[in-house]
Amino acid sequence: MQVELNGRPVETAAQTLAALVAEQGFDATVVATALDGVFVPRGDRVATPIAAGARVEVLSPMQGG
Repeated sequence: MQVELNGRPVETAAQTLAALVAEQGFDATVVATALDGVFVPRGDRVATPIAAGARVEVLSPMQGG
């Protein structure tokens, strides 16, 4: 299925947000996620299904000052 990941179309076989994060190579322990504009806590990702056309944001922390 196709989803939008960080503004770009991505083809995925993942059925959950946790599976998508892992499949795309993100470090699940240090990223924040949102599904269709709603924040999803790390502990909820494994039980959060994704569907075709979903908009997913995966944000990594940035350093700087």
